[in-house]
Amino acid sequence: MPSQIDNGVTLTDLIKKAARAFPSRTAITVSDILSLSYSCLDQIVEKTALFLVASGVKPGDVIALSFPNTVEFVILFLAVIRARAVAAPLNKAYTKDEFEFYLSDSDSKLLVTARDDDYSPAEAAAVKLCIPYATAFLVDEASLQFTPFSFLPTTTINTDVILSGNEYSDVILFLHTSGTTSRPKGVPLTQGNLVASVSNIRSVYRLTEFDSTVIVLPLFHVHGLVAGLLSSLISAASVTLPSSGRFSATTFWSDMKSSNATWYTAVPTIHQIILNRHDTNPEPVYPKLRFIRSCSASLAPAILERLESAFGAPVLEAYAMTEASHLMTTNPLPECGEHKAGSVGMPVGQKLAVLDEDGVVLATGMAGEICVRGPNVTQGYKNNPEANKAAFMFDWFHTGDIGYVDSDGHVHLVGRIKELINRGGEKISPVEVDAVLLSHPEVEQAVTFGVPDVKFGEEVNCAVIRKQGSSLDEEQVLVFCKKNLATFKVPKKVFFTVDLPKTATGKIQRRIVAEHFLSNK
Repeated sequence: MPSQIDNGVTLTDLIKKAARAFPSRTAITVSDILSLSYSCLDQIVEKTALFLVASGVKPGDVIALSFPNTVEFVILFLAVIRARAVAAPLNKAYTKDEFEFYLSDSDSKLLVTARDDDYSPAEAAAVKLCIPYATAFLVDEASLQFTPFSFLPTTTINTDVILSGNEYSDVILFLHTSGTTSRPKGVPLTQGNLVASVSNIRSVYRLTEFDSTVIVLPLFHVHGLVAGLLSSLISAASVTLPSSGRFSATTFWSDMKSSNATWYTAVPTIHQIILNRHDTNPEPVYPKLRFIRSCSASLAPAILERLESAFGAPVLEAYAMTEASHLMTTNPLPECGEHKAGSVGMPVGQKLAVLDEDGVVLATGMAGEICVRGPNVTQGYKNNPEANKAAFMFDWFHTGDIGYVDSDGHVHLVGRIKELINRGGEKISPVEVDAVLLSHPEVEQAVTFGVPDVKFGEEVNCAVIRKQGSSLDEEQVLVFCKKNLATFKVPKKVFFTVDLPKTATGKIQRRIVAEHFLSNK
């Protein structure tokens, strides 16, 4: 699916264009507490950017931002990139040691955090690394206040020149990958990368000034930041942030209704939480949504069907990575084509191929490594030549995912290369087993993983969360699996649990789940 991208235009340009076209339209709402128009947002971003530059922030400086989902974060993120610096959003829940790693790896020059009563781990890490830090909070609709007021040595800078414009090649965002098998890798993304991605998202979902969404994912992650926030802002659409600064199932629908939301995007775990709420405490009336989007992990067809049935909107599964500035493929809107359950759709604004180990493009229906290239893809990991060598080969970015393209051009994911279970030479996709488990009417959540085995090398295990009131046992699960899977794919062991370890973004990492249950055997 093609996308319209203006070469040379920056993300800053696109958001300013929206502000000029729709100055009085609501840009950001915090539940029913605060509302900023596009004009107000533009003015406070300019004012904050000037303050940052006057305080010593230089083009290319990395500014770490540790906030919940607040309006302060939105303003600071836009102000940092307006000042031609680099925003490095960080999870507020990190430990001191984790903050030390991320601040060091990104070479941060300044840390800005939310105003808290306590001395935070982020600030403690900054002190240890001799990095200046400050807190920031909104005083009124026109100004952001910093404490301490002066946090960098000021210099004589011509701010008019500095703020005259941004460059397409400017690095403006520094994120880290999830690190499924190693320490997280640093991913620098440019204005051009983000323009390509948000333009692709706006185009494929037909976002306009008449749209509105509620942010349910953390803005320190590429999914919430790019797909939820930035794609909306370049479309002059409205964005609502929960007053708690994070997703809450109890306030989600009230925020959706009060903001006249037309769509939302989330990971499968959050979709399931929303479905649980619907099952136990349904709303009298649900807003009429254009679509529901799912990304960042595989969505089982059974969950997709439940979502569509419950909320009367098409569920569009997408495929994305930090290295691709988020979006790579998606199922289209109903008026634009077929959306297939179990597929992540078609590539948007970039090229995609399935390659074998020698870099040969495989035929339709054949499984291999999914590779992409396009203006949205990073130029490479920071200070990591080994990772770059492995990821950028044959003129493609290698995702590490196994999949295939069907005869209609839809992409189907089989699993991560390093997560495929090799049982006596038979390669088993944990995603396939997950889908079968989740189709059981008494299974709430499930994850499949490989464990060491003397006879087969690896054996299939799974962890299952029962639905409320269920007495489902291991034998019943195995009987169900044997009816729906080849014998060698059926789990050898079923762990029952009330919770599954997740990342901060709600993703379930198989390696972590496997370690958790094996260590507690």
